[in-house]
Order: sequence, then structure tokens, then C-alpha cells
Amino acid sequence: MENIVRRKKLPDPLEKEKGVSLWSMIKDNVGKDLTRVCLPVYFNEPISSLQKCFEDLEYSDLLDQAYEDGKAGDSLLRALKVAAFAVSGYASSKGRHCKPFNPLLGETYEADFPEKGVRFFSEKVSHHPTVIACHCEGRGWKFWADSNLRTKFWGQSIQLDPVGDLTLEFDDGEIFQWSKVTTTIYNLILGKLYCDHHGTMHIRGNRQYSCKIKFKEPSILDRNPHQVHGFVEDATGRKFATLFGKWDESVYYMNGEVNSRPKDLSASSNASLLWKSNRPPPNLTRYNLTSFAITLNELTPGLQEKLPPTDSRLRPDQRHLENGEYEKANVEKQRLEKRQRMSRKLQESGWKPRWFQRDGENGPYQFIGGYWEARAQRNWDGCLDIFGEFTVDISDTTEGS
Repeated sequence: MENIVRRKKLPDPLEKEKGVSLWSMIKDNVGKDLTRVCLPVYFNEPISSLQKCFEDLEYSDLLDQAYEDGKAGDSLLRALKVAAFAVSGYASSKGRHCKPFNPLLGETYEADFPEKGVRFFSEKVSHHPTVIACHCEGRGWKFWADSNLRTKFWGQSIQLDPVGDLTLEFDDGEIFQWSKVTTTIYNLILGKLYCDHHGTMHIRGNRQYSCKIKFKEPSILDRNPHQVHGFVEDATGRKFATLFGKWDESVYYMNGEVNSRPKDLSASSNASLLWKSNRPPPNLTRYNLTSFAITLNELTPGLQEKLPPTDSRLRPDQRHLENGEYEKANVEKQRLEKRQRMSRKLQESGWKPRWFQRDGENGPYQFIGGYWEARAQRNWDGCLDIFGEFTVDISDTTEGS
């Protein structure tokens, strides 16, 4: 296995930032779909939605463990680890207030992390609605999803409702499927901006166990926010284990049905730790990226020559933002937003994703393979230079990135 040394911090900014009021940008859009509002690059983080999908796999070691647990005959512990993994995908959202870049149609992202035993690939497969499909291979398991977000803007908050299923299949044929819960970003105008997740997540298994996890709705008086509480149950509804914890800290479990959370989890002799979040990096920027997220847009030595021209790491406005070149980032973002406007026309004229195929008219997108083989041969025939210069008549509706 090649030893890849990944970076520990983002580059130091080359320019000083100018702050902008979010409210001044969005006040005329109350009740509208905010994905169509073009915001200056100041409100982005230097990462795309394609890369953000891979953030859900930061704790993929839980799936490695779940595979081994099932292989050893402990299907209850496997279901618990899968549930902990489904919760762990939210940990990176704490303190993250900037929006990821909305990828261009046909934009892709690969993550080859031999040290984690995973290979991940994602592609923007539809522009209207915006749909991102991803596929990941791990140690004894595969994970895939396609997702889009419905947004509602309420003036003081933005509500994000994810649409689409996440599917996990172990090599022995056991499958778990779930959908994400609602995310709301609060205090857009006054107070400290923060996000929270709420709703019930149903993790459906195709064998003995399924799981229901409730993400507690936030309240002003809540002294103990971010709580999750759920049960692993069989097809008859009998509860075999209880999970509890916080989506940004840790998840524990106890056997049987427990309806109240123990006051001190670490002191409870019956509670076993399933998952604990990684510590934040020592040098935080205003983006509050985790140590894992800091590595996602990095061009490690020798990588650029292997990438297709569609990879998010090659996107110029995102790269300029990461380098703290804000003026250049804004100019490039405006140029690429013009390109976004062509995407709907492109899609209507029969454009097809390169690496994914849809099951039927409204089904999920499935990875058709071939990407890693093309990469090995450096053969990117049919991959457009989507970030390059273009000369086309543009008189279409706008779409934010």
C-alpha cells in the first residue's frame, strides 16, 4: 500500500477577506428555493457537494467492523454499528455555516484512500433537479446513494430536506437502506448562526434487524442539545437494543429496551461505546472543516496527472477560494455560473451522465463502473473540459453555485 501523507491544514490565505451580510443577499428571496440564488464566493466553503458526500464516510471503519461482526455471527452488533455510522455522518456539520459549491453538470470527484481501504466516486448526474450520485467500495461492503435537497427559506432559517436513499450492502448479501433527516440552519439575521438535525431515521434491513433513530428537535430551553435516541428491532417490532448519544459527539448502546438516557453515559456500566467523533484540528479556519475535510480538495503529489478534467479539485473558483484568492475566486465563479445556465439546455437535449445510469424514469442512479479502469489507462475520452473556456450564446435562467 502506498503511503500517502495528507495535509493537516488549509493553505494560508493570500488576501484579506471582506465580510458580506448574508441577509442583504437573501432578503428578497423569502419563500423561494435558495439553490437558485447566486451568492458571492464569500458564502462558500472550499469544497463541493460531491466532496461533501464523501464526508459521510469519514467513519467508514464502523462498516469494516460491522462486516466482521456479521461474519462472526453477531448480526445485532452489525446493525448497531450501521446505525452508529448513519449518525456519524452528521458530526462534521457542527460549526459549518458556509455552503459547498454546487457542482457543474458532469462534474466528478474521486477519493482513493488506501489507508482507509475505500475507493469513492461521485458525479453530478442531473442539473434540474440537482442530483448527485455516489458509489464507494470498502472492506467487505459497498455503499451508494443519490441525493438532492429541497430547500425552504423561512427568513430567519433555512430548512433542507434530503431526497433519496443511502444503500449499504455487505459482501454476504445483507443490505441496509435509509434516508437522511431534516437539517435546519438557524439565526440567519440575528444571533449566532448554527445548524441542527431533526426527524426520525428509519434504517431498513433485509434480514433480521432494522433500526429507528430519533434526532431530537432543538428547543430554546434545551440544555442538552443534539441528542439521538433509537432502537434496533426485528420485523415484529420487538426491541433488542437501545442507542443513545449526540450526533456531534458519541453513540452508545445498551441491550434491550431503555426509554430514558442514562445521566452519565461514561459512568453507566451497562452502556457500551459504539462511536466517538474525532477531535477538531488545532488550526481552525472560519470554515470549521474537520481534519478529514481538510484533505478532500488536496492535490497530493502525482494525483493531478491521473484525474479526469471533470474532477472538483480542478475547479478554479474553488481552488482560488481555498488559496484565499477571493477576487480571482469571484471572477471564476461568475464565469462558471454562466456555464451552469447552459446545463439545463444541455440536459434537455439528451445529455447523459458518464459513469452512472438511472433505473427507469424515476429510479435511483446506479454506478455502471469503468471509472477506475479508465483512470488506470489515463483514458478520459468523452470527459468534457467543463471548467475550460467556452463560447456559447447564453440567455437562460440562472442557477447558483
